[in-house]
Amino acid sequence: MPAHLTRIKTRLSIHAHRKVRGLLEGEYAALHVGRGIDFNDLREYVRGDDVKDIDWKASARGRQLLVKRYVAERKHTVLLCVSTGRSMAAMNDAAVGKRELAVFVSGLMGLLAVRHGDLVSLVRGDAAEQHAERPRGGELHLERLLGGIHDAIRPDGSAADLTALLRYVARTVHRRTILVIVCDDTSVPDEAADLLRRLTVQHEVLLLTIGDLDPTLPAVAERRLVDVDTAAEVPGWLRHDRQLRRELAALVGAEEASLRRRLDQLGVVHERVHDTDSAVAAVFRLLERQRHARRR
Repeated sequence: MPAHLTRIKTRLSIHAHRKVRGLLEGEYAALHVGRGIDFNDLREYVRGDDVKDIDWKASARGRQLLVKRYVAERKHTVLLCVSTGRSMAAMNDAAVGKRELAVFVSGLMGLLAVRHGDLVSLVRGDAAEQHAERPRGGELHLERLLGGIHDAIRPDGSAADLTALLRYVARTVHRRTILVIVCDDTSVPDEAADLLRRLTVQHEVLLLTIGDLDPTLPAVAERRLVDVDTAAEVPGWLRHDRQLRRELAALVGAEEASLRRRLDQLGVVHERVHDTDSAVAAVFRLLERQRHARRR
């Protein structure tokens, strides 16, 4: 069994509670609802049909109301959109490697799709370049995608750039997908917000964020810490300053609250992931919130 998926399945067998296991076994079908998008033929309008399906030009030619019929989609595509900038090579707010968490949650969403018979594709990138993989099914394909995410995240890589990544998706992905964004951004710039607003029209957009490490935490107070973006060592005296710890906690809390408000305004369902132990429950909450959002 491939390495990344083995670790994910091991975690699932230990931590996935009953409802999540059911979700992973195929109950997420309600996540992406609606009719197919491939046109099949026309038929006469009957009471109860959606007026949006009326083909007005054909109706005018035939002098009777005609509605379009579509071929039902049997497979959905889950597009993993992963920020692989160098900040993802750091530790997170639970002193867990952000790269490992990014691979884990991406693999969890991908495994969910594969077990449901759906396709998985990938867009990953940073400020320097973006890369896409075509949608395919199967665990071997998913393992290759996870390996690509893992290898792309390096301390010596380019800076993260969520805006560039979203711009690439908006420009190159034309088929409707379940778009799963994995990043470590603490805010959404105006251009990124505009892109997210545009993407939510075409795709089901879900966003998972991974926080940064708090260098004042007692658990890492005695460790040598280096900022991945600047390559500068974090001074030791900073890790023992209680006032700084309180101020940093307040700042991080304010940033998180602001990010949640911004994403809520954009209609993007989101969750924060802290570690692999809680990631399964976080993904479950994400899918449940998306399901309820679709029903409103």
